[in-house]
Amino acid sequence: MSVVGRSGVCGRFRRGSPVGERLRFEVLGPVRAWRGDDEIELGSPQQRAILAILLLQAGTSASPDQLIAAIWGGAAPRAAIGMVRSYVSRLRRVLDPGHPAAVIESMGGGYALRAEDLDLTEFQRWLGVAREARRAGDVLAAATALRTALGLWHGTPLAGVNGDYAEFERTRLGQLRLTAIEDLAAADIESGRHVEAAAELAEVVAEQPLRERPRELLMLALYRSGRQADALAVFEQVRRLLADELGLDPGPDLREMQRRILVSDPALVGPAAPAQAAASPRNPTQLPPDVPDFVGRDEPRSRMADALTPSGASVPVIGVEGLAGVGKTTLAVHVGHAVAAGFPDGQLFVDLGVAMEPLAELLRGIGVPDAGLPESFSERVALWRTLTAGRRLLVVLDDARDAEQVRQLLPGSGGSAVVITARQRLYGLAYVHWLKLGGLGEDDSVALLERIIGVDRVRPELADIREMVRRTAGLPQVLQVLGTRIASRPGWTIAEAKRRLGRPDPGSEVLPPECGAIERPYASAMEQLSPAQARAFRLLSLTDGPDISPAAASAVLDLPLGDTTALLESLVDMHLLESGGLDRYYYHEPLRAFARSRAFADDGPEASQAALTRLVRFHRSEEGRLRAGV
Repeated sequence: MSVVGRSGVCGRFRRGSPVGERLRFEVLGPVRAWRGDDEIELGSPQQRAILAILLLQAGTSASPDQLIAAIWGGAAPRAAIGMVRSYVSRLRRVLDPGHPAAVIESMGGGYALRAEDLDLTEFQRWLGVAREARRAGDVLAAATALRTALGLWHGTPLAGVNGDYAEFERTRLGQLRLTAIEDLAAADIESGRHVEAAAELAEVVAEQPLRERPRELLMLALYRSGRQADALAVFEQVRRLLADELGLDPGPDLREMQRRILVSDPALVGPAAPAQAAASPRNPTQLPPDVPDFVGRDEPRSRMADALTPSGASVPVIGVEGLAGVGKTTLAVHVGHAVAAGFPDGQLFVDLGVAMEPLAELLRGIGVPDAGLPESFSERVALWRTLTAGRRLLVVLDDARDAEQVRQLLPGSGGSAVVITARQRLYGLAYVHWLKLGGLGEDDSVALLERIIGVDRVRPELADIREMVRRTAGLPQVLQVLGTRIASRPGWTIAEAKRRLGRPDPGSEVLPPECGAIERPYASAMEQLSPAQARAFRLLSLTDGPDISPAAASAVLDLPLGDTTALLESLVDMHLLESGGLDRYYYHEPLRAFARSRAFADDGPEASQAALTRLVRFHRSEEGRLRAGV
């Protein structure tokens, strides 16, 4: 059996290879099925009919007798039950050759199919979105949703499927489509798109000449377009048609519309046509470009990709926390590009550190024009959740500062996933999988420098490169800056670069450009600290030991032990300090150098010396206690 690609290129079906690929079904046109990008050959009309019936049952069981009646009516062959079983068996094999019973289940003596991706389900979901938007008074969002719903149609529903059941469903679905077209026309007229609505309604009137609501809407659209005579002519045409065909007069709604037009009812005058019509929903691709020199991070990349799998009513949320400049955004963007194919409705990116109105940015990103943005924030939140429910969107919220900010930006359930980056873990968000991002491993750090500086310069001086890497703690932003600086000086050896590069002593009037680039994220992180936190961050860096205990830190800061411990832990939360085990804390070397420079600049030499004097007294006291055996 063969599969036909969407591009029309045919190929042989390979057993086993398609297993696990997403199945997609269509009934709003010919009955069709896809596995990934390949269309599945569904076989005979009877097999297509069984598939269509099971899809329309929406996961509930259909008995063999129901299937027989739907396919053959009263003219079923004697072997109908066996034929139905055979058709179901063949469908199972073509839909999922690896697990034939997984897609079509045997249930209660019948068969059931739970389709995760069915155009009818999506159509009904968008109709619900439109109803919610209308209820909220947002006609532009309602029109956007209805236009999306109608875009799912591809001709006559259930085309190619015969029988009374199929004909009944065709009529029912056709009525749903006509109602959606009428609702869209009403929303367009209400939002000022009179001319466009009139053109669309003229086609519906030609298709359904006896249906009265399209005539009523057409009269209103023509009247608001300044065509009063044409609007009254529509009434006269339908009056004659109803009389000739059915011996009836127009209904009360049509007659009322004629009366109001004749008396030029002021209430019929609607809004002027907008300068910009309601936008159609977009498939945004807002992720920044991937970094060409990306290396390492294999474990967090794998964990993030595995976790970003929507399931049912949940919205997977992955949080990446770490020091400013450690590469959180780079990782989020890299993973976003890697999983983008799983989110065909788009990928959205918002920098919460600079965005003035992030929710408005997200709504614009999915196609809501400025004119369609509700006034109140709560209504915008409701609209965002409504329009994203059931859509497969990846939302990256970069540089988040607090849980409430993120909570308001989470999309509706049923298909989307979220990646958060933050400088510290945000508490109060349920069901977030947090990953702490640290420096790169030594080998990955060397690989990054090889890409920036060149293998021919790195490999001959590998020992010096590794020593440089250890000093940087593997922080990617530091490695990038140093690597770029060395690459700009092709005459330097790595040993010479080590001697030249580094922060000058505190108080120096000249600061090399690489120092400013390295320390800019740290300065930004310091701006978020309280005065007590900032003071602790600065003064504790003056100590010469590899780490410090809470008791020693208490002496340096001249604070009670409890307050000192709380400050130390808060700096660990901000990733400005690291916890080195029970009651030990240490700096990464680039942070220590930055904090020391700020201590001399912000606290001054006297305060810095006083802090060191208190530390010396503490150590002498501890030594005395040890000698005394206390």
